[in-house]
Amino acid sequence: MLKKPETKEQELKKMAFLTERELYTELRSAPQGLTQEDAKERLEEYGPNKVDAENPSSAWRIFLSAFKDAFVLVLSGLMVVSYLARDYEAAIVMAVMIFASVTISFIQNYRSQKASEALKELIENTCAVIRDNEVKEIPMDQVVPGDIVSLATGDMIPADAVLIWTNDLFVNQSSLTGESMPVEKFVDSGIDKNEREISALDMQDLVFMGTDVLSGQGKAIILKTGQHTFFGDIAKNATKKRGKTTFDDGLVRVSKLLLRMVLVLFPVVFLLNGFTKGDWSEAFFFAIAVAVGLTPEMLPMIVTSNLAKGALTLSKEKVIVKELPSIQNLGSMDVLCTDKTGTITEDRVVLVQHLNPLGEANEEVLNIAYLNSSYQTGWKNLMDIAVINYFEENNLQLPYHELKKIDEIPFDFSRRRLTVVMEADGHQLMITKGAVEEMEAVCSHVNINGEVMEITEDLRQQMRKVNRRLNEQGMRVLTVATRKDAHSDAVYSVADEKEMTIIGFMGFLDPAKKSAATAIHSLQGHGVNVKVLTGDNEIVAQKVCSDVGIDAQRFLLGTDIDQMSDEELASVTEEVNLFAKLHPMQKSRIIAAIQSKGHTVGFMGDGINDAPALRMADVGISVDTAADITKDASSIILLEKSLDVLDYGVVEGRRVFSNIMKYIKITISSNFGNVFSILTASAFLPFLPMLSMQLLVQNLIYGIAQLTIPWDNVDEEELEKPVKWQIGGLLKFTLCIGPVSSLFDILTFVVLWFVFSANTVADQALFQAGWFMIGLVTQILVVHVVRTKKLPFIQSIASWPVIVSSLAAIGVAFVIILTPLRQMFDFAKLPDNYWIWFVGIVVAYLITLEGAKKIYIRLTNEWL
Repeated sequence: MLKKPETKEQELKKMAFLTERELYTELRSAPQGLTQEDAKERLEEYGPNKVDAENPSSAWRIFLSAFKDAFVLVLSGLMVVSYLARDYEAAIVMAVMIFASVTISFIQNYRSQKASEALKELIENTCAVIRDNEVKEIPMDQVVPGDIVSLATGDMIPADAVLIWTNDLFVNQSSLTGESMPVEKFVDSGIDKNEREISALDMQDLVFMGTDVLSGQGKAIILKTGQHTFFGDIAKNATKKRGKTTFDDGLVRVSKLLLRMVLVLFPVVFLLNGFTKGDWSEAFFFAIAVAVGLTPEMLPMIVTSNLAKGALTLSKEKVIVKELPSIQNLGSMDVLCTDKTGTITEDRVVLVQHLNPLGEANEEVLNIAYLNSSYQTGWKNLMDIAVINYFEENNLQLPYHELKKIDEIPFDFSRRRLTVVMEADGHQLMITKGAVEEMEAVCSHVNINGEVMEITEDLRQQMRKVNRRLNEQGMRVLTVATRKDAHSDAVYSVADEKEMTIIGFMGFLDPAKKSAATAIHSLQGHGVNVKVLTGDNEIVAQKVCSDVGIDAQRFLLGTDIDQMSDEELASVTEEVNLFAKLHPMQKSRIIAAIQSKGHTVGFMGDGINDAPALRMADVGISVDTAADITKDASSIILLEKSLDVLDYGVVEGRRVFSNIMKYIKITISSNFGNVFSILTASAFLPFLPMLSMQLLVQNLIYGIAQLTIPWDNVDEEELEKPVKWQIGGLLKFTLCIGPVSSLFDILTFVVLWFVFSANTVADQALFQAGWFMIGLVTQILVVHVVRTKKLPFIQSIASWPVIVSSLAAIGVAFVIILTPLRQMFDFAKLPDNYWIWFVGIVVAYLITLEGAKKIYIRLTNEWL
């Protein structure tokens, strides 16, 4: 009996129980890492370290995917039916529509993919591997089985691997397990070898592609890469795809509304014409043409063109759009949550003061802080860099003769401390720096001018007074403490961070950006409420908020939030703009609470601890210099860390949305009016008011003319407030504005019937030509009336591309009717006096529509 092959998970579990030596043997590796030649051969053998979701689609796949659009499928079905019934002209026209729609969508999507690939090159994720006994930074897609990788805070884990060394390593596995709590990892698997039921994800010594290091350090040997990873097998899109956004939901609702209208009106038109004309075949094809006319077949192109144009515009302003729908979400955003440091403050931290516990300048504080910052191997934050720069720029020297690093306890977001253990002049010295409150909890003594004494309540109050004074000056304060000869072993843990002696305080200044106040005022003027979510204390945060114009008199601390239910938190977020002393998961919880109140929320941050919040937000905004996991969680990346740039993005997002809604509302209301007119005409005419071919040509000319809508101007008033999908408003707009065109269509019918005697089957070509011209010209000119709340052509003028396309479409209509080309479409020559009526009806229609628009705006207080 053949043995059942092992699954990928079983293979990983089996490898997890091997010793380090056995792993090197199994994977043909060594502690010195692979050689470059061996790595190259393995890359050819195993392929790039990518999953299918990350591979770019081929051109033909992108082309075929363009046919998946609901409107394209409807047109395709109608085309097939027309072809089978030998109505070849209609089939050809619909084929042209489909080809045009698919081609433009293909071009836009192909360009977007190319831009995305260029972006990936620009922000390529890398990892540190040991090759030829040297640590090298290489792109993640070049990692191969047998590579030894070094892991540190903020790193993405490049592939499935087994750990061979760790130091307080905490990993976020939420992308695979959904668990928000970090998992501590060890070299030991923590599982009995005979236990079969345990998941590979629960093994302590395995780390997986798609997860990231929250804190600590480690080394691991790569077991599986690319599609052979656990991530590639069970979570193809786990870290790449964002959930449905408000933009996606809005388009789906619009599509459903349109398809419902088609399903209702198609049988009505078919049955009415079938019973009144007696020609069921002709009635069927006419109903198909009506269905096509009702469907805005250019919608996919208009939407894609709008988004692509917006992405191109933003790229010129140093804003890279990773996900096109996020442009519209920017326009919908009415709450922006932002980290404080580096976003509304300068992207630099300066060491200003180094004081003893009583607030007096002290050199020993600086020396101790320098040892901690320079010898720690984790992700150096801005304060570490500020300490190192200050020390080196002033050419200072350490007062120690012998220095040797023994151990390290990395920073994590719950302790908010970092410890380095040094051997200094024959003593083991723990050096810890961290947040004031967290450090106070583990300190029992103070060192004042060389004298060590126990902390009394009086000393505690004096130290708190020093901290408050520094905070009120806008400084960030860290406490520096030591503990000498905690024990003789060379291995330290978090449990050793106790009974420490406070050496003093470090004061850092991170001033508010000069441009931040202006940008925040502009965002608030555009209807975006700015909230600050920070890990800093409330006093510093309040000072910065005050400097940039954010009302932060009321604030919430992370400890307050933990005591609240989701409903209580959601209620209070409406009134509070400052949330301080937060850990990463509290930030994402706050964003979820704000979203539950119906807000579209953006989050801007660049720290490792911002990644959960970036994933939770409707729009995740990061910067190019952020950590790998932070950029991966973002939908928009700023090449320049500026709220001014973001404000520009918000306005551009609203411009994009406004132009999309213009096309949708104008086209649906206009098409609905035409269908209503057709139903009216069908009730009394002895012939069809327009042949299916004529109706399709009219719709094609109109649709092509609308392709310039993405480049239209948008009134400044439309950009002042966040924009939302309002399907109820769309239906109301259609039912109110659509019938106006029907009234003038009926007037046209009356004129053609009584004035020009086009009232017999023999004269139907004259009737159809007359209605074709008025119907098409009014449909095109109505765009200029409906595109703005203001008086068209005078107070608000369309962009030149829209004007040119409108004139071109009208010109094509005149060419068809006034030249022998009309015979191809079964139109008759129109008499000269028709054109007087033509001008009168068109002008009267535009004036009446403008009046109806004003009444509608007055009654509903809304427009597009």
